[in-house]
Amino acid sequence: MPRLFTGLEVPASVAQALALKRGGLFGARWIDAENYHITLRFIGDVDYQTAHEVTDSLDRLAHSDAFTIKIDHLASFGGDKPRALYAGVENNTTLMRLQAGHERILQRLGLAPEGRKFVPHVALARLKGANAIDVARFLAFSGRFQPLEFPVGRFVLFSSKDSVGGGPYLVEQAYPLAA
Repeated sequence: MPRLFTGLEVPASVAQALALKRGGLFGARWIDAENYHITLRFIGDVDYQTAHEVTDSLDRLAHSDAFTIKIDHLASFGGDKPRALYAGVENNTTLMRLQAGHERILQRLGLAPEGRKFVPHVALARLKGANAIDVARFLAFSGRFQPLEFPVGRFVLFSSKDSVGGGPYLVEQAYPLAA
């Protein structure tokens, strides 16, 4: 049974720049740079028939408009109990439309709606045992975030093994976007 999600790949040059933010935070389990991505929609563990339906249905979005992503800040999820450190993506209407399209198509296939609000980001570390003060201090001392931009010419269907997070992820299918 494959575990699937849709997402955007992060180019190696951008991943390397983000990887420079690693280190110096107690309780952080840093994600390898080659596994950086922007999740559009987590699908989860599905049977092979559903996986084929997902693959075929995503073709409908393959001709959405290409666009540019700008990663412009560091932040964390979890508030008083931080659970992840991430690099956040600047508001982007085209990205939001693409993600909403994924949500619609997957719900039409009978998959449950995503329960969380879509916050586009690149996860940098999973946090366990880190306290909110240490995370706030890390963010404050991380310095000015130099925005990172890259063009998005496709989205992909990823698969992953059941693990504690951070990969490895495999591209199962790529869907080109219109130039």
